[in-house]
Amino acid sequence: MTILAGIGFTAPWVLMGLLTLPILWLILRAVPPAPIRRLFPAVTLLLGLRDDESVSDRTPWWLLLLRMLAAAAIIIGLAGPVLNPSRDQAGSSPLLLVLDASWAGATRWSTTLDQINVQLTEAGRAGRTVAILRLTEPEAPVFQAAEAWRGRLPGLTPTPWQPTRAQVEMALAAMDQVDGGFDTHWFSDRLTYEGHEAILAALRARGDVTVYQAPSPAVAILPATYQDGVIQLSAQRAEPGPADRITILAQGRDPAGAMRVLQSAEMEFASGETQAQVELSLPSELRARITRFEIQGERSAGAVTLTDDSLRRREVALIAGSLNREGLELLSPLHYLTQVLTPTADFVDGGLLEVLPANPDVIVLADVAKLAGSEQAALVEWVEQGGLLLRFAGPRMAASDLGRDAEDTLLPVRLRSGGRSVGGAMSWGEAKGLAPFPENSPFYGLQVPEDVTVTTQVMAQPDPNLADRVIASLSDGTPLVTRKALGLGQVVLFHVTADAEWSSLPLSGLFVEMLDRLAVSSAAKSRQESQLQGTTWEPIQVMDGFGVLFDAGNLPGVDGVELVTGQIGPDLRPGLYESGKQKLARNVLTDETVLSPVVWPSDVPIKGQEVSTETPIGGILLSLALLLLTIDVIASLALSGRLGLARAAAVALGAILLVPEVQAQTPEGTDFALSATQELVLAHVLTGDQQVDDIAAAGMRGLAQTLFFRTSVEPAEPIGVDLERDELAFFPLLYWPISPDQPQPSAEAYAKLNAYLRSGGMILFDTRDADVARFGAASPNGRKLQQIAAPLNIPSLEPVPRDHVLTRAFYLLQDFPGRYAGTEVWVEAAPMDAEQIEGMPFRNLNDNVTPVVIGGNDWGAAWAIDRNGQALLPVGRGYAGERQRELANRFGVNLVMHVLTGNYKSDQVHVPALLDRLGQ
Repeated sequence: MTILAGIGFTAPWVLMGLLTLPILWLILRAVPPAPIRRLFPAVTLLLGLRDDESVSDRTPWWLLLLRMLAAAAIIIGLAGPVLNPSRDQAGSSPLLLVLDASWAGATRWSTTLDQINVQLTEAGRAGRTVAILRLTEPEAPVFQAAEAWRGRLPGLTPTPWQPTRAQVEMALAAMDQVDGGFDTHWFSDRLTYEGHEAILAALRARGDVTVYQAPSPAVAILPATYQDGVIQLSAQRAEPGPADRITILAQGRDPAGAMRVLQSAEMEFASGETQAQVELSLPSELRARITRFEIQGERSAGAVTLTDDSLRRREVALIAGSLNREGLELLSPLHYLTQVLTPTADFVDGGLLEVLPANPDVIVLADVAKLAGSEQAALVEWVEQGGLLLRFAGPRMAASDLGRDAEDTLLPVRLRSGGRSVGGAMSWGEAKGLAPFPENSPFYGLQVPEDVTVTTQVMAQPDPNLADRVIASLSDGTPLVTRKALGLGQVVLFHVTADAEWSSLPLSGLFVEMLDRLAVSSAAKSRQESQLQGTTWEPIQVMDGFGVLFDAGNLPGVDGVELVTGQIGPDLRPGLYESGKQKLARNVLTDETVLSPVVWPSDVPIKGQEVSTETPIGGILLSLALLLLTIDVIASLALSGRLGLARAAAVALGAILLVPEVQAQTPEGTDFALSATQELVLAHVLTGDQQVDDIAAAGMRGLAQTLFFRTSVEPAEPIGVDLERDELAFFPLLYWPISPDQPQPSAEAYAKLNAYLRSGGMILFDTRDADVARFGAASPNGRKLQQIAAPLNIPSLEPVPRDHVLTRAFYLLQDFPGRYAGTEVWVEAAPMDAEQIEGMPFRNLNDNVTPVVIGGNDWGAAWAIDRNGQALLPVGRGYAGERQRELANRFGVNLVMHVLTGNYKSDQVHVPALLDRLGQ
């Protein structure tokens, strides 16, 4: 492509035709327009007369200029002019496009494809053959015409892994099969990896290398961990830079099974730092619903971390060696455990063989010494599959011969006969305190209170493995808590009782923290390599490069050790894996991952991936030439006196050309106003979230259908309202579902909203979060509502009083459920002077309509129906759920009736009928 004055030309040789314009000028100038010929017998009578309107014998200059411009437009148009042409100097040798094609480039993948498309266009113009080599899925390069690759671009997608060493060797071997030299354009993801330098050296040995990379480094999130009662999240960026802030979204399923954002948190990178951390403190029930964390705005597998069994609410089975002593609840061996675990765990009741099929996360044996053979075997199998067995000592264990001669499978150490008593009336020593926890203990970092003492314990026999299995000890060095691994699970023994008989430990806050560290009342800790030896894990769902989960299909199982230590690649994909009833998430990044930026040699040119869109203007110039020639024809007809014959055709042609333009200029607002005012229309506010907007539209459709069949109101098809563009005065009611990511309205939109509220309109704000929180600052949706509602002129509010007109506008109601139930619904507060008239069951509340109704019961989802009139989303279960949906529909009817009629049902004329319906 030749570039002249900033305009590129694909066929510059055609511009040579411009040299003929002077010759064409002389020719056209010498040939005048044809004279008018008339047959007139008496022409002799005109001899000697002079005509003031004689036809020129030479073409007028302006007509010559018009024809020159038309000819120039044709020549330049045929030369293939292009605006914003690519200024890359195209060579003549073959071109190899190398792509890292890893997760780090997924967020900007569309830009990469656009840049590749530009490269193919340039190569096609230069006649260069092209091959594409993806380093994450290397194949032998095949050089073909550029156009042959264009149709394959949509099939190029990033992978959720970086190039592995094996893939680098495959790429080097593939390049060795190519004969001759070639130039390389390398689309880099800005991250280095093993073998990167070898590939660069091999490419430079074949020709010139140009690098294209994104302007910003990759950002990724590390696996979530649960420590000290909070979820700890960490993020990395590949290169240090200025201070930056990102938002982490915690996503999971609500009680109805719909995926939604359950919580969000902001994470800040300090200037010059590559690490950022944030902590989330969530209720255990909400924490158990989280399935993934992701970085908002990033669309890559590295910006997603999956969760497995580590954050869900634990199921615990408590089994004691003796029954509770009647009237002495505090002496029950399970009393303190029950008090500690009730807020954070669910209990599985029953005998040992009854609870094992339920597969609880933890089984607690409090002073259980003897197990039947079947119980022992079943319990061992359960622990080996990943269970946690927590045992407490007691008089029964101390008096038994359990673990005396040989180590018991379900005990971490061998025990001595009898117990050890210190600090009692029959002992010589004093009660022992606890020693600080060692660094290899899960309790490391916990503060040991001075008032926690031990008076009795079961002693461990000396053993070569004893030191490795002690995770807590007394001040004299004797074991207090021991632990050993058994298959995928572990066995933990407290050498004291679970009640306060042998120690004051169960009475302290340290006891709660120790159970939390052992993952009894909180998340399971990450599995160690030794626990996974000999196991096979089947993939359930795996991630693609964009962080989207899909079914694993027939992918083979993965060895347990390889799953936690292996490198992500085509044989080990990030996703969710299952072994028995245990689930394990393998993410793109691990706790040890460090993102390292790639460093290019100084003589390798580096370019950004910004794409300047080329705009061909040849068609525009040829159209201009056609228009100029049309004007030339009209002018020539005018000069020769023949315009009258073509006037009708010209007018008709002009009308045809102008009518579409006139129609196109019809204001869009006119159609909107007509559709909104011909009939009553229910409207919902567009939030920008397609899923939320679709459910809101379906909800308004369902409410309109309910009104049509049950009342005299016959609404038309609902309309989605854009607050920035559309007029609001046409709608009596606006349903506004709140989502945490919807944009804040502009000042002009707020002016329209306040005018709408002042003129009698009503807005139903629905935070849709009644399943997780009361509306307000307790949820992301509630906080977003506070931000949105702050500039609005909203009066004082109160929960719907029992005598509010909403409770009787059409149906008699006292509850206003939607898809969820339980939260209060708020309306405009009644005047202070509102009084109840004698004989009336309600106060006199004037005729005003509350401008806002606020709640979080997700009414749109309860009203929503599909095009066939079937309920779109589930509400509750069974008959109770359908009853809740019916009450939601009745609330919608009352709401619309209240909007349309005001406090009509407060008139005294309705008192007899209402009293009869109320049964008074």
